[in-house]
Amino acid sequence: MTGFKAIGLALAGFGLAVSMAQSALAQDKLKLAIGQRGNWDTSVSEIGTRLGIFKKHNIELEMLYTQGGGETQQAVLSNSVDIGVAGGIMGALSAYSKGAPIRIIGAETTGAKDIYWYVKADSPVKALKDFDGKTVAYSTNGSSTHGVVNAFVKENSIKPRLTATGGPAPTLTQVMSGQIDVGWAAPPFGLDQIDKKEIRVIATGDDTQAFRNQTVRLLIANTAVLQTRKAVVERYMLAYRETVEAMYGSDEAIKAYAAFVGISETIARRTRDDFFPKASLDPDKVIGLETIVQDAVALKYTAQPLTKEQLAELIQIPARK
Repeated sequence: MTGFKAIGLALAGFGLAVSMAQSALAQDKLKLAIGQRGNWDTSVSEIGTRLGIFKKHNIELEMLYTQGGGETQQAVLSNSVDIGVAGGIMGALSAYSKGAPIRIIGAETTGAKDIYWYVKADSPVKALKDFDGKTVAYSTNGSSTHGVVNAFVKENSIKPRLTATGGPAPTLTQVMSGQIDVGWAAPPFGLDQIDKKEIRVIATGDDTQAFRNQTVRLLIANTAVLQTRKAVVERYMLAYRETVEAMYGSDEAIKAYAAFVGISETIARRTRDDFFPKASLDPDKVIGLETIVQDAVALKYTAQPLTKEQLAELIQIPARK
């Protein structure tokens, strides 16, 4: 065998090895449970997939949508998915305090301006105090909407009948048919009805002390996933961060979101610009922990505040690289 042939075979072998390694990386799949299909904040993984960002990081996503943070968290705790998107922070603290195998791998949304409570246009309800005695909606137990309505109750000394109604679409049906008095939603859902004056917004999550300017929804994983697939989770977070940057600096991201949800680019941009400042999607820090752990006790999600050591074990956000 000549030297040139040997070199050629060696290079071919090297190329095959690289190709096989890349192929192996490309096979890394993650299954996600995502609360509320179509919200701007919950669409990061979908937009990143459409823009090719997750593929660039050799990750293929299987996305399953739930009716809220409670269902998302349950899928994580049962280890039927790898990552949960938009799990409620109070639900996560509650589960961890009871020994559940849950870890926080990122902040999903900080601030609660995006989730709002509304009534039919002709409803006598005009303010939060008028929720007293009324049926008031939230999505699922342990979700961010569940946390907010509990905060409404505590902070305003009212006694509404809290009702789990699932996602925004079935909730609207129940409001318009008179089955419940106060519904909940998040943009872009309901913007048309607001513009047509068919419904009136009464309050948002930012009308609570417990959730204003604090992290309300999370990226979560089962402890077992972090033990066995830590490197893949770290790559997911790299792609997630890159996608968030694209969502606030790319017209292509707006187009991808509009196509995904089936809305105009104008409504897509309004959803982002009016309800989701870029800082609200920063995954790298859970904001307001000191207050959050106290509120978790006050709202009866935990029996006592989690210690610094417990929080350090619970919150394991991969480092930004």
